[in-house]
Amino acid sequence: MKMTMSQKLLASKAGLDSVKPGQLIMANVDLVLGNDITSPVAIAEFAKFGRKEVFDKEKIALVPDHFAPNKDIKAAEQCKCMRNFAHDYNITNYFEVGKMGIEHALLPEQGLVTAGDLVIGADSHTCTYGALGAFSTGVGSTDMACGMATGKAWFKVPTAVRFNLTGKFNENIGGKDLILHIIGMIGVDGVLYQSMEFTGPGIQNLTIDDRFTVANMAIEAGAKNGIFPVDDITLDYLKAHGKKVPQIFEADEDAVYEKVIEIDLSTIKSTVSFPSLPDNTKTPEQWGLVKIDQVVIGSCTNGRLSDLRKAAKILKGKTINSNVRCIILPATQQIWKEAMNEGLFEIFIDAGAIVSTPTCGPCLGGHMGILAEGERAVSTTNRNFVGRMGHVKSEVYLAGPEVAAASAVKGYLADPNEGDN
Repeated sequence: MKMTMSQKLLASKAGLDSVKPGQLIMANVDLVLGNDITSPVAIAEFAKFGRKEVFDKEKIALVPDHFAPNKDIKAAEQCKCMRNFAHDYNITNYFEVGKMGIEHALLPEQGLVTAGDLVIGADSHTCTYGALGAFSTGVGSTDMACGMATGKAWFKVPTAVRFNLTGKFNENIGGKDLILHIIGMIGVDGVLYQSMEFTGPGIQNLTIDDRFTVANMAIEAGAKNGIFPVDDITLDYLKAHGKKVPQIFEADEDAVYEKVIEIDLSTIKSTVSFPSLPDNTKTPEQWGLVKIDQVVIGSCTNGRLSDLRKAAKILKGKTINSNVRCIILPATQQIWKEAMNEGLFEIFIDAGAIVSTPTCGPCLGGHMGILAEGERAVSTTNRNFVGRMGHVKSEVYLAGPEVAAASAVKGYLADPNEGDN
């Protein structure tokens, strides 16, 4: 049977010659991931198995990044639970304050994921690693516990939708605009439990960070995973960060897709998701005047060095509007250090922003930027559900770093390609 890229990878990990959509399989995983919200639940379930060892101490990653540095006593207890488990079971890849980062930026940076890997994580945005040609997907804490014990997970083989990309982005347009455009077009359930497979000549015009952003938000369209083919851009990244040998899977030329969607990157405009679903997208001519109170630039979606450079380019020599709080969150310690050494922090601070330690904090309304009733935020994060960043009567507008930075200066939702930004 002819297979898609994702199907080929799953077949290999299940030890099968082929798989077909809807088939239930048991597959060997290459990495199991958990954070400070989901891991304590998984650890409690793991204890019920009575296992004295995990399946492989090198293939588990525990990253307290949501409420860390500890925001309160409960958060401290969650992280303590993870820390003790990591110590007791000799988990190699435990990343806490001092060497921490936001999990989905940290793991590729540390070389823990490569092309051809099968990754499960007790966090819905685990699909980020599809940018590297991995099949990665979010699971529940119970599946995480089973993964830590056995090194296996079950899957229903997904069908796929192919997104054929052509052209290249215009100025101040990037991966975030692309994925928001797609989600706005197909809806938050547009590819429910399907693979989003990205192909076409336009891919060569997407940086690896663009790809991380796109794959990260595949879940916001209901996808099981998002995945990119492995090309020279991928291999260059893996060479710089890799600790593992990549395995390249390619879709068969006559692989069956549920549909093929054509996208010309040159037609993508600055795209923002208005409250309170990611598919409520609008482009500048539809925005109107939206005054804002806060801007957040960071997260597992847009906290990489390239994102900070884009924001700094717009903020350099400017002053953030006096009615706006602008919070910058580099996604890892390494990114933090590189941004500092490049002088980006000076630009941010001179403009009136603050720079935080790596944390998911404000993305899920945890800490470092909670919204009060009636407040509005432009954020480079990935979800804008009701109450996502604070009060249920606050609002979140999802955008790329260019729009976020321009909006911080203007005090309202602003197009970076128009006016004096």
